[in-house]
Amino acid sequence: MTNHLFSLVRDGVPDPAKTVIETPEGRRYSYADLIARSGAYAAALRAAGVETGDRVAVQVEKSPEVIFLYLGAVRAGAVFLPLNTAYTPAEIGYFLNDAEPAVFVCDPGRRDALAEAAAGVRRIWTLDGAGGGSAAEAADRAGDAGSAFADVPRGPEDLAAILYTSGTTGRSKGAMLTHDNLASNARTLVDFWRFTADDVLIHALPVFHTHGLFVATNTVLASGGSMLFLPRLDPKLILSLMPRASVLMGVPTFYTRLLKEPGLTPEAAGGMRLFVSGSAPLLAETHRAWQARTGHAILERYGMTETNMSTSNPYAGDRVAGTVGFPLPGVSLRVVDPETGAALGPDAVGMIEVKGPNVFLGYWRMPEKTAAEFRADGFFITGDLGKVDDRGYVHIVGRGKDLIISGGFNVYPKEVETEIDALPGVVESAVIGLSHPDFGEAVTAVVVGGPGCPDEAGVQAALEGRLARFKCPKRVLFVSELPRNTMGKVQKNLLRDAHAELYRD
Repeated sequence: MTNHLFSLVRDGVPDPAKTVIETPEGRRYSYADLIARSGAYAAALRAAGVETGDRVAVQVEKSPEVIFLYLGAVRAGAVFLPLNTAYTPAEIGYFLNDAEPAVFVCDPGRRDALAEAAAGVRRIWTLDGAGGGSAAEAADRAGDAGSAFADVPRGPEDLAAILYTSGTTGRSKGAMLTHDNLASNARTLVDFWRFTADDVLIHALPVFHTHGLFVATNTVLASGGSMLFLPRLDPKLILSLMPRASVLMGVPTFYTRLLKEPGLTPEAAGGMRLFVSGSAPLLAETHRAWQARTGHAILERYGMTETNMSTSNPYAGDRVAGTVGFPLPGVSLRVVDPETGAALGPDAVGMIEVKGPNVFLGYWRMPEKTAAEFRADGFFITGDLGKVDDRGYVHIVGRGKDLIISGGFNVYPKEVETEIDALPGVVESAVIGLSHPDFGEAVTAVVVGGPGCPDEAGVQAALEGRLARFKCPKRVLFVSELPRNTMGKVQKNLLRDAHAELYRD
């Protein structure tokens, strides 16, 4: 048996000497470097006592070393667990307690702050963007074998990664992704989006998220392409790199900010063949503005942590604004009545359910939750509301469970509400997502205050350090009472309607 996911990378290598990653500073890493460096990390993990199936948790800033460490964990037979760099020590403590990793890798500057959260982890390493830190040192010590490291055999159904996603009660759930969940989806996207070894991707996405780590990185590696590896979104730098690139993957924020650059012209984007957007809804006005400025239609797709990519607008054909295209090859999608599960016809709005090799195994150590989210015939209940029109295009019209996607990151309101409700003087709160031209949706708090309740700035200041910044409300509004139905449930739809224009220019 081979290592199923890493075989995807080995099979995609066109020429070991070819550059696979280039940084803005001019550092270049070849495919041979990638294989040797990932082998060194794999050897270091095994030498540190990491056994097959153990988790390797990582919270570090984006760098090529993170990619090598990710592949090294896969080659070592471990389960890679990337964590958002914005998470606070309190949040990290929850993930580490739940996942029980054998190794936790963090930034050198955060080790002391995270020491209490990681107290139960038997080995803590550090890693910085330049490839320094104890993780890199361990890899160097164990890396004499380099590319000769004997990959730990792992099959299609074995776990490759766990990504935490929002939960219906505010408790994050670990989505268990298998080797074939990731490998099959990458191969499908290579074919569907027509990736080749000649492609150069501008990679400005984070690598703790399914979009940047799996969709972007795995697709490039599976095709033998290259990446211009940016640490973060930098519109001017992205614009300057377009003449050297062929593909950009981003969230809607990428495109709204690039549209503000006067240098964005058809000539600037002339060498690009594909612009992909996902992780949050793309406004139709952004779609139209981009096509008018560049001559390119953005390709919008639909996926989630639990399913990788499920649908995509066509590469050749109409990329319809406001839709997420058709189910990808091998993926089945249906829209059903949320109450009865009965299939609905064209243009009827209901719950989206999907099935295919892309769909995750289940939630880490939550068998009851896993069982509740799957139908008896294997379809996964996404929690997203949508419809399929008479041409077969899928439309996402809303989200069950009030999930907010801001800047491509999932925010579950209950977690934010719990923190706000604990503040002195707060009677109750409701957190909603409102349409935002830059973030897709903006986290917005509606608060009922009593004596001693802080003002807007006070609420926002109190949440700093308690929640990751992307979860903190962009605005805090105050009302005398929250709207409720006859059963006493807060009607968040009325709040969203009442404040729909809050972030409009």
